[in-house]
Formats: sequence, structure tokens, C-alpha cells
Amino acid sequence: MVEPGQVVADRLRLSSSQQHYLYRVLRLGTGQQFVALDGQGQQWIATLAVDADLATLVPAPPSPQSSQAPIALAIALPKGSGFDEVVRQSTELGVSTLQPVISDRTLHQPNPKKLERWQRIAAEATEQSERLLLPEILPPLPWRDYLQQPWEGYRWLCVARGDAPHLLRVAQASDPTVPAVVATGPEGGWTEAEVAGAIAAGFQPVSLGPSILRAVTAPLAALTLVAGGRSMGNSSHEV
Repeated sequence: MVEPGQVVADRLRLSSSQQHYLYRVLRLGTGQQFVALDGQGQQWIATLAVDADLATLVPAPPSPQSSQAPIALAIALPKGSGFDEVVRQSTELGVSTLQPVISDRTLHQPNPKKLERWQRIAAEATEQSERLLLPEILPPLPWRDYLQQPWEGYRWLCVARGDAPHLLRVAQASDPTVPAVVATGPEGGWTEAEVAGAIAAGFQPVSLGPSILRAVTAPLAALTLVAGGRSMGNSSHEV
């Protein structure tokens, strides 16, 4: 990931860690190219110069941009280091914002240093998948506090029991130009009080199907269903 201060005109000043990755890990040499991203929508084709800490830049051809609005995930923190992989894989799948939440059944309180780690993982996954935009990773919030946050758009709450409509069908019927947030629960699921609070805050209960998914699987399944459902339902919103 390229920081703004590294780019001057058509030159990129490489950091020591970037040099190590390019020359020692990828085994690139003078004159070879790589894609440079700033995480804010800009990308370049970079060519390594004779000076090891320099690369020349040429703007990359525009990439096709999705017409879908951002998709955010609110995720009850899973046990252990499970959230690390959720961050990595949801970044690859195109999430716009990740909000970790602390539910009644969350098994541990996150270390404040975890946020920095998650942001670093998201940056690495953004580079690996050549995403133009770096997703936002927000500090953990208690679920009740999160429900008080303003949100313009769809709010969907994944529940494992009951007769809630399938998320794919709900996403297909939604307007893909309107932002959406999907909330997934912890091990053991949401409590009745948490579900009631979410409904009162404007969330619509939805189902991910008949299987009971792990807390680290559910957010990835939900993100895939929303993105896919909105793509399939796109034609019904064209004018």
C-alpha cells in the first residue's frame, strides 16, 4: 500500500519493507513491474528503477467499477483469532466497512492493539486482491451501542432460527444503489433481547439457510449472498 508522501510526480519512493517484499520475496529486479495502490481509488503500473528505493509510475487503465452501493458487516467477535481471517477474506470479497461488536455471548474482550493488527491485515488483503479501496475497520463496540449508530440504507440481521426470509431473496429485491449493513452473531447466536433491540433499531431478520454456520463463516456467506443477490437483481432497477 502506497502512502501519499511516497509519490512525487511520476516517482515512487519505496520504504525498506516494500523493498524487501519486492526484491527478496517476489524476486523482482530492475525494469520489472508491479501494481501500486493507495487504497483511495488510485492505482499505477510501477517499474523498478536502477536505484533500489525508486520506481517510476504510470497511471493504470481504469478498472470497471461496480454500480453497487457499499456493503458493511457488523460482526459479533468470534473466539480466539478468528476475526483475523474474517478481516482478510471479507476484504478480498469487497466489504466496505467492518464493525466488530461485543454481544452478550462474546467470550472475550478484545485487546486494544487488535485494531491495528486488523487494519494491517486489511491493507495486505487489499494489495493481494488489487482492490482500489481499502475497507474501513472500526473499533469494537458493544452491540447495544452499535444499534444507536445512525445508518442510511438497509439493515439486515442474520438469525439462525425462525421463519425469516433468505438473505439472497431479500438482497435480490433490494435497490443495489442503496448501502446495506449485514449483522452476524456470535457462537450460540444472538439472544432474544439482542434480536428485539435490533428490530426496534430498524433491522430486518434474515436467514442464511438451514445450516448453522460458524461465527467466522456466517459473515463471509452473508457478504457473498448480498453481493451476488444485488448483481442478479440489478436488471430490475435499471431505467
